[in-house]
Amino acid sequence: MWGAIAIALGLVATLAYTYVGYPVAIGLLSRLAGRRPRAQDEARGEAPTVSICLPVHNGAGFLRAKVASLLAQDYPADKVEILIYCDGCTDETEAIARELAAAETQGQRIRVLVEERRLGKPTAINVVRAAAGGELILLNDVRQPLSPNALGAMAAALSDPTVGCATGSLVLAGGAGSGVYWRYEHWIRRQESRFRGVVGMTGAIAMTRRAALAPLPADIILDDVWIPMQLALTGKRVAFVTEAEACDDAFEDDREFKRKVRTLAGNYQLFARMPALLLPFRNPIWFETFSHKLLRLAAPWLMIALIAVSFWGAAAGSGLLQALSVAQLGGYTAAALGPRAGKLGAVARTFVVLNAAALVGLWRHVTGGQRVAW
Repeated sequence: MWGAIAIALGLVATLAYTYVGYPVAIGLLSRLAGRRPRAQDEARGEAPTVSICLPVHNGAGFLRAKVASLLAQDYPADKVEILIYCDGCTDETEAIARELAAAETQGQRIRVLVEERRLGKPTAINVVRAAAGGELILLNDVRQPLSPNALGAMAAALSDPTVGCATGSLVLAGGAGSGVYWRYEHWIRRQESRFRGVVGMTGAIAMTRRAALAPLPADIILDDVWIPMQLALTGKRVAFVTEAEACDDAFEDDREFKRKVRTLAGNYQLFARMPALLLPFRNPIWFETFSHKLLRLAAPWLMIALIAVSFWGAAAGSGLLQALSVAQLGGYTAAALGPRAGKLGAVARTFVVLNAAALVGLWRHVTGGQRVAW
């Protein structure tokens, strides 16, 4: 019985560290050993040129608003080009893109690249990188308009030679549980950035130097983790630029589940393709990678083991494990009820949904069932 109690407490402690202890630890590290904000030199010279990589698959409903936000950036207009890559579009995306390019009055700032087949975002980034003329490349998606300061804020972050990638904030509107999750994630990313660097970037708003952007494998699922982690292995860090924002609506749990399955399948693929990330002497941000990424992948298995140990011990008469079983039943009941159980229920459902997605993501990775196309 004492063995079951020890195992259960160990599982609880590991889960508590994953979701509470690590945020506390990285918050303390950012305060005690964090980097001081780098003063920006207003006279540092001309603004670098920027090529905006905008891959689109059937994004006709979002494209006009997105391009409007890009043209409205507080950044020298003659330093910016927009490359719209139509990835196997079957709607009006290409026609709208060509209309926007023709209407642009300040020179050839918008170029349209077309691929008849749907090949996915890694291929889109590779094609745009080869066609781009800017010193910096902005990576983003069609659905999320950007705040007017986004280009300038991220370009300023990249004026620091230790920064290999700058990523902004994904700001989600609405009361879905995924919005709470993203606020929690953003807090962690801010602390990581102040300490040694963020583990990954936000695919909807990120910037890197064109010269540092190596060609991506065509089948890589998570370009938004592959790119920054490749840079991290070379000693460059990822800076989180909170004032640069991409705006979107918070997904409901069913849609968030599909998105998270893809993300977690991509994480499994990432560690399989980039095993150096698992080695403390190779990965400069190994502690953050282990705590933020690897333990999240292990969490659903820990939860399943905790259920099994708790209920076995409860049946054997352990009062402690009986209480733990009741607590788990309460949490999973709240998750099943979701928003009907109030805000706590909505958060509980999102937590369970995200961990269930890790199990499905592993299956997709093992069976090769996760498509590259987003």
